Amino acid sequence: MMEATYHIMRIFAGSWGLVFMFLVFVGVILWALRPGSRTVHEDTANIPFRHDDKPARSMVTPGQDAHPKEARQ
Repeated sequence: MMEATYHIMRIFAGSWGLVFMFLVFVGVILWALRPGSRTVHEDTANIPFRHDDKPARSMVTPGQDAHPKEARQ
């Protein structure tokens, strides 16, 4: 019984599984290149440069060392 199930699944994966994975691949490519997605991709690509006009705020509170020591055990 186990060998028959494996054989059936192997045949399916070799034929229809390949077709399914190829269709998913083409679908993802078409979705990424769809009309109107340019602004989303440009906005995402520019995330590191959003605060170029002024530096980001420091997360160090007054009285706290700006360079914390490495914790050693």
